Amino acid sequence: MRLRRTELSTPASNTRMMEKAAASTADLVLLDLEDGVAPNEKVAARGKAIWALKNLDWGRKTRAVRINDLESEYAYQDIITIVEEAGSALELLIVPKVKTAFDVLWVDRLLTLIEKRLRLTRRIGLEVLIEEVEAMICIEEIARSSSRLEALIFGPGDYSASQGMDSRGIEGSVEGYPGDLWHYARNKIAIAARAAGIDAIDGAYADFKNDLGYQQQCLHARTLGFVGKWAIHPNQLPIANLVFSPTPEAIADARRITTAYQEALSQGQGAIALDGKMVDAAIVRSLSTILQKAELLDL
Repeated sequence: MRLRRTELSTPASNTRMMEKAAASTADLVLLDLEDGVAPNEKVAARGKAIWALKNLDWGRKTRAVRINDLESEYAYQDIITIVEEAGSALELLIVPKVKTAFDVLWVDRLLTLIEKRLRLTRRIGLEVLIEEVEAMICIEEIARSSSRLEALIFGPGDYSASQGMDSRGIEGSVEGYPGDLWHYARNKIAIAARAAGIDAIDGAYADFKNDLGYQQQCLHARTLGFVGKWAIHPNQLPIANLVFSPTPEAIADARRITTAYQEALSQGQGAIALDGKMVDAAIVRSLSTILQKAELLDL
């Protein structure tokens, strides 16, 4: 398990931005070779990403690289070059625009071969972006496709284009449409991820100066079971870190209720009344997410 409250996307073509990302409060930093890099910079960006992975002080952050779309001319060489030259400093590859489980298995197999040849002692994990309608149809198979797969990430920008949606609604709402535009997509991703025992991460929010809008989208995602959200600017990090962290009060209550229930079980009781409310196995189970997050945060 990893902390994924915040995943900061940083163009691998920009050394200064990668240095700032390494010093940020993000749980995970992804060095982006895809949308954040112009086509004529993509090859050079690989070398800059390798340098950053091997030379910057990342602290406790998870180090990841987003490769290019698997249907592009760059993807296979992204994997080979990055892993062969910086595999020991890399923890995750992020694969955009997957459509089927086969896409994930192809990356898995290529990684296995490279790891064997290099005799890497740490296995590289995967996260995949769900941003195509084909992927939404195949979401359960994708979620269970590989033991390397650690998270599904919702990518609303590309997904809106794939479904032919009104682009004004990428941030989650459009005038005249009732409710949350992304409720179905997020819910489906969260269910598939939870069933497969992996994390669900919400994607980028482009209006990085709109703190309230970003916070609202974090809250929507957290409510459905997402464990974190992408950030495209360091200013978004404090917001997501706060929303996806349990409060000290919530942690204390979860521990107190769990302890009281365990004591009741030892006395042969299956349910108890606490603070005027019933506490049973289902209630205690619902608190496990808070306690797991607290453990990851050393709280």
